[in-house]
Amino acid sequence: MFKSFFNTVLLSFIFIVIFAIFIPFFSSTSVTLSEEYYLQYNINFSLISSSTLGFYWPLPSNHKISSYFGHRVSPTTGASSYHQGIDIPASENTYFLSIMDSKVLSTGFSGSGGYTIVCSSDSFRISYCHVSPNFLVSVGDSLVAGQVIGQVGPKYVYDVVGNPYHDSTGRPTNGSTTGCHLHVTIKLDSNAVNPLDYIEV
Repeated sequence: MFKSFFNTVLLSFIFIVIFAIFIPFFSSTSVTLSEEYYLQYNINFSLISSSTLGFYWPLPSNHKISSYFGHRVSPTTGASSYHQGIDIPASENTYFLSIMDSKVLSTGFSGSGGYTIVCSSDSFRISYCHVSPNFLVSVGDSLVAGQVIGQVGPKYVYDVVGNPYHDSTGRPTNGSTTGCHLHVTIKLDSNAVNPLDYIEV
């Protein structure tokens, strides 16, 4: 009788351990956003795509890259000759997506990046630059991959005190930029990496 009781207790313990190991795995499945969700932003659901690593392409209707990661000729004064991200041209107010599950660290005007949203997830830090100052997310928000988080910003901004960035006409620009586009930087353990190693055009 004692042996039977012991076996029952042992089996119960094993079951509890297995339950504790596998249930969190199944419950952490990423949220999938619906077609109806994207319709409210006039985004074609069929254009939403993610890489084999699960990173979403940020601009579903725009896949041209105007400036790649790495060494380049600086396109304008104040722009780096070593580009730490990629530039995707898009019209002002085009909605863009979070490339991965993350949390919003900051929103605001950030030097050459202009209006910027910075997010983090584990060892990753993602910066979305030259965006609209009408932020759709706030510091502390938890984001899911594919969530609409902002809009491509204007070329010119007039409300930034001490903005050092201007074009040839003297008008103040949204950071160091020659036109409307989304700049995406991905840093892994504080080192900039090529976004195209994670997201696919």
